[in-house]
Amino acid sequence: MSKTKRLLNNLGPGLLFASMAIGTSHLVLSTKAGAQYGWIMVLPIILANIFKYPFFEFGVRYTNVTNKTLIEGYLNRGKVYLWFYAAITLISTFTILAALYTVTAGLFINLAKIPNIPISLVALGLFAFISLLLIVGRYTFLERSLKLVVTILFIALIITTFLVVLKGQVTPVENFKPLPIFNEAGILFLIGLMGWMPTTVEASSWVSLWSVEKWKTKEKPSLQESLQEFNIGYLLTSILALFFLTIGCMTLYGTNTELSGNAVTFADQIVQLFTSHIGSWAYIFIAIAAFATMFSTCMTAHDAITRVSLDIIGLLKPNLKINKKKIYYALGVMILALINYIVVSAFSANMGQLVALATFVSFVVAPIVGYMNLKNVMSKELPVEQRPKKGLQLLTYAGIIFLSFFSILYFWMVVF
Repeated sequence: MSKTKRLLNNLGPGLLFASMAIGTSHLVLSTKAGAQYGWIMVLPIILANIFKYPFFEFGVRYTNVTNKTLIEGYLNRGKVYLWFYAAITLISTFTILAALYTVTAGLFINLAKIPNIPISLVALGLFAFISLLLIVGRYTFLERSLKLVVTILFIALIITTFLVVLKGQVTPVENFKPLPIFNEAGILFLIGLMGWMPTTVEASSWVSLWSVEKWKTKEKPSLQESLQEFNIGYLLTSILALFFLTIGCMTLYGTNTELSGNAVTFADQIVQLFTSHIGSWAYIFIAIAAFATMFSTCMTAHDAITRVSLDIIGLLKPNLKINKKKIYYALGVMILALINYIVVSAFSANMGQLVALATFVSFVVAPIVGYMNLKNVMSKELPVEQRPKKGLQLLTYAGIIFLSFFSILYFWMVVF
């Protein structure tokens, strides 16, 4: 088998990671960063992607070498590690999915032109449809469908970004004053942006679980091949974040337009900012691309949080043999759908509160989870030659310090 064919055959966990990441952090936060603060936001986006890279890479490395999930590694380090991660997952259960489905429902309402339909009702339909797809299709369907979705999305965004750049920067309004970054609102936005850029650090275990699932039906690749496949997905997410930032900056920066926290209004603003700068002919193209972005993110995150929850329960209660029975996966998918539908109904269309809570939690725990992942890959379970090199270890410590600094800064601002 040629190297190219083998690489395409190995595509899976890294691709799912890309699909999951290209959601709220990109469509919502990257666009908003460009629209409100301009090109200066290139720096925190790049830094977040660089400093968080080792945290995610370790999930792939640990699983490939040990044939264990990253969560099993937490248990091997001590039950405190596992209980801490369980607490993070519990918070994610009530925030991340609800936030993603709210944004997606808003985009669907905009796309279908049904403004009088309650957003909670549309979200219920999405929960039901995606749950059915996951229960029936499981991992194989997820991987195959997202190969197509991510490819189309990447091409669509390349074309859109090119057209936006070609048309040029929108003319700033008279007396325009850029928003300050280093005041309370700016720092809080930075924390939210970097908290979910490219995605939450706890998602490192998601890639680990997808790898285990893929190897049940495909030949397990070498460590180098696994890392190569993941790096493609990671690089893709980083590039697309800059695409969304560019679109926000070129079309909205300087216009004093404030992106709404209401999911339906925000969806309309996003689609309109594309079409007003490119042309009304692009409306359906842009609307479908934006919806596909969020739909694929909902599907991957729903699958991942289900798998993570089952893995944690299975490790804490091994007598249940929960990972040995497929029925538990179906139950997990449906329970998550029900819980998050209740959360969406309670928050209505105000996705801003959901996104803020989810990004804050993710940012605060990021350095801790990063350290936990480092402990896993530096343990005796991995041969010395397959542990991270010195440079990657140093980058990990730099990332932990970088994220810890902003977490401390946030608490200082809240308390004082």
